[in-house]
Amino acid sequence: ADIPVIPDLEEVQEEDLAMQVAAPPSVQVNRVLTYHDLDKDLMKYAAFQTLDGEVDLKLLTKVLAPEHELREDVSWDWDHLFTEVSSELVTEWDVGQSERED
Repeated sequence: ADIPVIPDLEEVQEEDLAMQVAAPPSVQVNRVLTYHDLDKDLMKYAAFQTLDGEVDLKLLTKVLAPEHELREDVSWDWDHLFTEVSSELVTEWDVGQSERED
């Protein structure tokens, strides 16, 4: 009852392609610069001290805050932030409504 069937060549080729896996793409990963490296480059290269060759940025680069002053040790909690912002908005809305009534 079970007669073996010889597969067609096209079916065999489709199966071979289905079982092959494509090679992953080759991506070159560049090193990400640290804040320290960026600060060095900012002071080192004159190209960073002017904007469009017209605006002098030397004064700005002198007063930029260093990285250690910008780091925050405060953890951000979504629920706390949402509650705080919501309550401030409601307070501002209530003040605006009372001013309009007066």
